[in-house]
Amino acid sequence: MTSDTVQHGLTEHSHGAGAEAKGHGGSAFNTVASFDVDAHPVPRGRDEAWRFTPMARLRDLHVDTPLDGNDYEVGVDADPRVVVETIEVTDARSAAVRGSSGYVPVDRPSARAWAEADTTLAITIPAEVQTERPTIVRLRGLGAEKAAAGHVVITAERFSQSVVVLEHEGSALFVDNIEVVTHDGARLTVVSLQDWADDAVHLSHHHVRVGRDAVVKHAVVSFGGDLVRTSVTLDYAAPGGDAELLGLYFADSGQHLEKRLFVDHNRPNCRSNVLYKGALQGAKAHTVWIGNVLIRPEAEGINTYELNRNLILTDGARADSVPNLEIETGEIEGAGHASATGRFDDEQLFYLMARGISADEARRLVVRGFFTELINKIGVPEIADRLSATVERELAIGEGLPAASSSAAVTAPSRTDHETTEAKN
Repeated sequence: MTSDTVQHGLTEHSHGAGAEAKGHGGSAFNTVASFDVDAHPVPRGRDEAWRFTPMARLRDLHVDTPLDGNDYEVGVDADPRVVVETIEVTDARSAAVRGSSGYVPVDRPSARAWAEADTTLAITIPAEVQTERPTIVRLRGLGAEKAAAGHVVITAERFSQSVVVLEHEGSALFVDNIEVVTHDGARLTVVSLQDWADDAVHLSHHHVRVGRDAVVKHAVVSFGGDLVRTSVTLDYAAPGGDAELLGLYFADSGQHLEKRLFVDHNRPNCRSNVLYKGALQGAKAHTVWIGNVLIRPEAEGINTYELNRNLILTDGARADSVPNLEIETGEIEGAGHASATGRFDDEQLFYLMARGISADEARRLVVRGFFTELINKIGVPEIADRLSATVERELAIGEGLPAASSSAAVTAPSRTDHETTEAKN
């Protein structure tokens, strides 16, 4: 194992590549992390981490497609007290910013983006600052001919309170790493909104480091794109951290939206809660949700729960949902997961239609209700109306498509419906 290669991909809090994460036997979560691109094999469709991904549609972003394109534009609308910098990788400050979350790339696309991104967008909320409005970063792709790499580092210093929204739109081939660092007592909300054009391919890795008694809310919202694969890893720098991971996705005909999470409970007395919801409509619409939670022996007194729900609106759509929970200590407050994929609730539709509401309007009301809870949990008023409007836009796209049959939930591949499991003292 070289000095820039570690097991598991999540280092001890070192800001660098030399530290090794603590091992945990034969865990299925074991993986190799390295800044060296060649240390990562080219992903194949038979690999466990890539078996759901349509490899032929990646446009070789996972192999050797150059990531030197610049066919995109970035705009930033920041709260005046937030510090926003574009740092050249060769700048001396880049060494202090890049990798400040302790993240080391865990797959080849992430390592390639790390190596080929020539700038880092650094967003810093100074200590004790409470922002009055969100900082919004808008990335608009101008074409999907040349691929590009990106790197964003968001740092919430001690006892600050803020919201950061990252918006993605237009046409692009884009691979990026996003690091989120919260120091002691900080409260931070980060929303990644992916509303790409139909031809976009986006591979993104987010790593969140939660400080002592910090509260982090991280949300991924995906509507557009041909293929969007987002991986989120999270660990804790000290006890007392509180993390809420939220996701909303809506896939149309032919779209592939994939969400992967790994929560590493590596400190005692921390909390995590995961809630992802998705809807699918149209032929070959495909969503994937993989939720992994590891509770290490030292993580006593923690509480964790993960929940995924998928609503199939038409025949021909497929949702894969796989929750995984590995517990290495029984000295915890609670741990559980639940996952289900299904069609509309016939009783809900009957109730609405019995009161004179048309079948189409009843369907829209059910989907609105399905997502409203999540939009409220994200809790950013400045984008709430936009999210609701985009859900309405997606529903309009699906009008006229045949509704899912009563057997849709049963025939959907990899359907899961896990009862909650808990471990208590």
